[in-house]
Amino acid sequence: MASATVTAKSEPDRRRSRGSWLPGTRLGRLIIALNLLGLVILIGGALVLNELRRGLVGARIDSLTTQGELIATIIDRAATIGEPEPSMDGQYAAEILQMLSNPRSQRARLFDAEGRLIADSDWVADRVEWKTLPPARQRVDPGTFSLDLQGRGPTAPKASGEAGLAREVAKALKGDHQAGMRVGDHGARVVSVSIPIQHVQAVLGVLTLEASDVDEIIARERAALIPFALIAVSVTLISSLLLNRLIAQPVRRLARAADSVRLSRARAISLPDLAKRDDELGDLTRSLEDMTHALSERMDAIESFAADVAHEIRNPLTSIRSALETLDLVTDPAARERLTRILHQDIQRLDRLITDISNASRLDAELSRESPRPLDVGRLLSDVAGLYQETAKPGDIDVRFVPADTLEPIRVSGREGPVGQVFRNLIDNARSFSRPGGEVRVGLQASRGQAVVTIDDDGPGIPEENLETVFQRFYTSRPKGAAFGGNSGLGLSIARQITEAHGGIIRAENRTGPDGEVAGARFVVSLPQARS
Repeated sequence: MASATVTAKSEPDRRRSRGSWLPGTRLGRLIIALNLLGLVILIGGALVLNELRRGLVGARIDSLTTQGELIATIIDRAATIGEPEPSMDGQYAAEILQMLSNPRSQRARLFDAEGRLIADSDWVADRVEWKTLPPARQRVDPGTFSLDLQGRGPTAPKASGEAGLAREVAKALKGDHQAGMRVGDHGARVVSVSIPIQHVQAVLGVLTLEASDVDEIIARERAALIPFALIAVSVTLISSLLLNRLIAQPVRRLARAADSVRLSRARAISLPDLAKRDDELGDLTRSLEDMTHALSERMDAIESFAADVAHEIRNPLTSIRSALETLDLVTDPAARERLTRILHQDIQRLDRLITDISNASRLDAELSRESPRPLDVGRLLSDVAGLYQETAKPGDIDVRFVPADTLEPIRVSGREGPVGQVFRNLIDNARSFSRPGGEVRVGLQASRGQAVVTIDDDGPGIPEENLETVFQRFYTSRPKGAAFGGNSGLGLSIARQITEAHGGIIRAENRTGPDGEVAGARFVVSLPQARS
């Protein structure tokens, strides 16, 4: 059974040549890029705002440190009393702190050398807050509020902010400048600096400055992050819609087209707009179209083959029926003998037809079942020719193998059974046309990466107009006097089908003698050599 040869339309070399900084295929790169774009925008915005927040907090610490060092220096110069053991005049230091007004968002507190609170900017009576005030705090007399510098927390009502302040003041009383973020009295985060007030080496107290607008800064940062988040969400949404349009919908169309082929018994899928796409879906569409077209051609070939089989089988059956109907009416022994010979010939022809039809119908399955492997063509031809020589009967045409004039074996990639069937079919055809006493010669040569096998006979040759038609199914034109029913007309067709399935070609030509007359027919089979 002949099968259609389909030329693949894929372009692997061109696709490999497409350079890109992203790995994968075209649609794969598109999916990666679109999904990463929104994430990159969001991460980029977060990093930018994070750097902005760090800069703002650092600037606020620097500002508070500069201001605190100035106030601490003034208090040291103006409120230090006692020699040789200096101390700080708490009341005067508190007045100095009250005179040095602070911004509304800042709070200043002054502690003595024992960690007792002696001044707080929130105690200033004439200060007007421009924002909503926190719950009112009662004024604490300097003598009643102190910090537990051993880490047990404040003696006033306990709060996490006071505990953090106590640790900060305790470290500052050791002479170390403290700066950073911590929790304030009301649970809000504050930027705080604690600067020791030193006279020479003696620590007279600690000045603590706090900026309570950190939460406002963070809130503004979060608000600034919203546009980035919205952009990221928008990009993700757009990319999802784009991927749905570029991938999901075309795949759905392909599925519906495949269902249409299955349900309406159509022969092929046709989606020209998708086939024009230069990506994986375009490759898939073209492959599906090629596959369905190949299946359609295969179905046409099966229908044509079935029609040819029915026609070829009908002829011997009609002849057998006519002979049987006539046999009962004929009384002449010679006529009955002729009818009997006709019956034997028709039965032989029918048997030959059924055998070759069975071989042809199994050919596709055999070709797909076995994987190609390297074959030594010289050894295979030697075995085939040796089998004919061993089974030859008196009067049979001799088969002689002429090996290649090279020491290296000539190998092809193929299936040993089908390739051997090609040579057997050609040899059988050559023997059937050879004259009595003739010879069939099988030659092998390597030429330009091809293994070239020739099968020569000593028959009458092939008419020029039939050099191609001899490979058609059931073509059985034979010279006068040839045995009737000895051929089915499928041998050469099967040989071409197998050869083309292995990437080779087969052709027929005539040999001429020195006088220019036709000396016989020659069949040439070219198969690609296997790569070493």
